[in-house]
Amino acid sequence: MRHGEVHNPEGVLYGRRSGYHLSELGRQMADRVAEHLADRDVTHVVASPLERAQETATPIAKAHGLDLATDERLIEAANVFEGKTFGVGDGALRKPANWRHLTNPFRPSWGEPYVEQVVRMMAALDRARDAARGHEAVCVSHQLPIWIVRSFVEKRRLWHDPRKRQCTLASLTTFTYRGDKIVSVGYSEPARDLVPAHLLAGAKPVKGGAKAFGA
Repeated sequence: MRHGEVHNPEGVLYGRRSGYHLSELGRQMADRVAEHLADRDVTHVVASPLERAQETATPIAKAHGLDLATDERLIEAANVFEGKTFGVGDGALRKPANWRHLTNPFRPSWGEPYVEQVVRMMAALDRARDAARGHEAVCVSHQLPIWIVRSFVEKRRLWHDPRKRQCTLASLTTFTYRGDKIVSVGYSEPARDLVPAHLLAGAKPVKGGAKAFGA
């Protein structure tokens, strides 16, 4: 699961920074997904250590009477632009010092290599599978790592257009195992009606619209 909306009025690329919590709408999204999963056979709930993921996972764990586990491998992808904003006129991408980080979109040169994200996310999924073997587990993570591990499982290239990721706020990307092997991948948006239209999967950017950074 991707976490819910974050309170971030300044439009900061918050990445792995602490102190970024769910907005009121984000909490509604988390509660909605908890309700959606209430009748599922969930026996393990685990989240990234970042506040927004922990806060998203908490109502799900509570609904199933489970302790919330933490797995560092579910954390957001590292990014050299953490703490910066990218709105029109702020100059973040106009500074020559930043250009060296934009030279290789295939790795990518501005952050954690895609291959490293695959390795840690697959390990986290395997751990959750083992913890809930024969049942279901919920892992709360972040947009980019979720999309990258899904792309790997579905045998797509890892470099991509970020605007085309199918991983909306509070969405569920489901990996079904037979034994130790993933046999299918699913996707759903239980809180879709709560997500601002411009932030839905595949939506086109709206000029002057609100921002969503960090994933």
